[in-house]
Amino acid sequence: MKKIVLHLVLAAVCITFVSCSVKDVDIEKYPNKTISNKNIQMRVYLPDPEKGLYRAARFDWSGVIGSVKYKGHEYFGYWKDTQDPFFHEDLPGPVEGFIEPGLGYADAKPGEKFIRIGVGIIDKPEEINFNFRKSYKIVDHGKWTIDSGESWIRFTHEIDSEFGYAYKYIKAIELKSNGFIITHTLQNFGEKPIETDQFNHNFFMIDGEISGPAFRISFPYSISTEDNLKGLMGIEDKDLYFIKEVKDTNLFLGLTGYSSMVADHQVTVVNYKSGAGVTFTVDKPLHRMAFWACETTLCPENSIWISVESGKEMEWISDYTLFID
Repeated sequence: MKKIVLHLVLAAVCITFVSCSVKDVDIEKYPNKTISNKNIQMRVYLPDPEKGLYRAARFDWSGVIGSVKYKGHEYFGYWKDTQDPFFHEDLPGPVEGFIEPGLGYADAKPGEKFIRIGVGIIDKPEEINFNFRKSYKIVDHGKWTIDSGESWIRFTHEIDSEFGYAYKYIKAIELKSNGFIITHTLQNFGEKPIETDQFNHNFFMIDGEISGPAFRISFPYSISTEDNLKGLMGIEDKDLYFIKEVKDTNLFLGLTGYSSMVADHQVTVVNYKSGAGVTFTVDKPLHRMAFWACETTLCPENSIWISVESGKEMEWISDYTLFID
């Protein structure tokens, strides 16, 4: 029963009926920073409680990547035809968040507080369960510090609370010759341990290609799913492939087959029509693996488990390698 409930929760988190067409939505008006080197140009949106592109509570505000250009190819973009800074999913790029409700949520009574890492301290309303779609009231955004150079940017988020949780969360993005590395450090300064998950909703939009037969998604292990492929996709051992284009619907798959080995935390996405591809790895074992797609974006959603005792820290690294097939 626990497995069934978890599966339903994951499906609810990942499936939202959205308008996946793209119109002329101007997101460049929001605070952003461009970093670059000889081969890569990246636009990153900045956390800002007053003017930021994203001010909702579902996703971590740092490291929202709107564009990555490499050798004439584009890997990300804005995938919707509407944009509201306070709507839970209106943001681009490899954005990270948490399926767990938040630090202190389970113990908090209505009117008391809990924390979403990378977001802030939130007022808990009268509700039965956390709802990621809800526009929660953020009562303390914490302290954001942003440092950057020509080819790197670093975000630091500091939170101190009166209910046992305090942390410094650092996310640094550094360009390499053929991609980028995201280094995360979570330092626990509170009395209570930090136990939570973290997932990445990789909103790939490789060269603007519609989710369909141009793409293939590969894993280092034989994958399986109990979810409905809807006649849109197929599985061939370690690969997911599209049978036809995804239009006027979306598709969620909880994936299994991975082990506890770090080597299994790897995904490759290739657009064989344009030749552009990406392989990403994380240096921690998979906690969950899922896949979501609509017409404009396809998203391998990888997750790790975070456990940091009081006075300790945890570091994990995501490494994206771009290539032209």
